[in-house]
Order: sequence, then structure tokens, then C-alpha cells
Amino acid sequence: MTDHQTIVAGWREWVSLPGLGVPWLKAKLDTGARSSAIHAFHLSEFEREDATWVRFAVHPWQKSADDETWMELPLLDRRLVRSSSGHVQRRHVVVMPVSIMKVTVDAEVTLSRRDEMGFRMLLGREVLRQGYLVDPSRSYLGGRPKRSVRRKNRGR
Repeated sequence: MTDHQTIVAGWREWVSLPGLGVPWLKAKLDTGARSSAIHAFHLSEFEREDATWVRFAVHPWQKSADDETWMELPLLDRRLVRSSSGHVQRRHVVVMPVSIMKVTVDAEVTLSRRDEMGFRMLLGREVLRQGYLVDPSRSYLGGRPKRSVRRKNRGR
């Protein structure tokens, strides 16, 4: 995106993770959070080509363990992150492509257990400042998957 383009998005959007096997994932766009996060588990570090990588699994559907997807990405960093409840936790950070509103951006994403959270992915200001304006009164401005996909997300 160029500096003069601004895309208006809702407070929640369907996104995809191109090249990582996740065509649909419901995400909360959170201007109150600096970093982005994804629900990840079974984390393990390994070495590849003299670099540290991390292997982890994600469940793209809310309240479901269906369609478990495994990913392997280079480890960018380990950071202390303060959660919305105020707890500080050291998290793995990776860079992954995220497609929002049909535009793909690179996002620094922390890996954390989000079992109890309403959304499996949270997109923070570091992603949103790449050309997105969030309208908190709107949702899914980038479109929705077919009804059968949405029903699957709700466990039906």
C-alpha cells in the first residue's frame, strides 16, 4: 500500500494467512493493542540454516479444534507483552503475511494461547498503521466467506 491509500475496515474482519494454509480466520482489529497476536499452541523451536525457527499449530475456527494447521516460521524475537488483563508474558514473535480487505501485509505476530478470547487473531496498531482506518461501528467490510464456511466457524 502506498502512503496515500487508506482502507476503511470494521472492528472485526475475516482475514486469511496466504501461503500458510488458512483461507479464513476471524480477527479483531484492536487500535488499543500495539502488537498483533494469534492463537498458537504446541510451540517448539528448532534450527534451520543457522537460524532459529518456531513450529506451532493454530485452530482457525473460534470455539473449535477443527482444521488444525501447522506452521513453521523464522523466529523474529521473544518479547515481553502485557495482556489486556495486565499480565506480562514472554512471547515468541514471527512475521507472517496477513490478507485484510484483499490487501496482504507483513505482520509481526506474537504467539499465545487465546483459548478464552473471543477471536483467534488480534490485529494491533503495527498492522493497522499500514493503511487501515478502523470504523468501530462496522464489521466485515472486506466481505465474508460463503455461508457454509461461516456456519462451520460457529460449529454447525
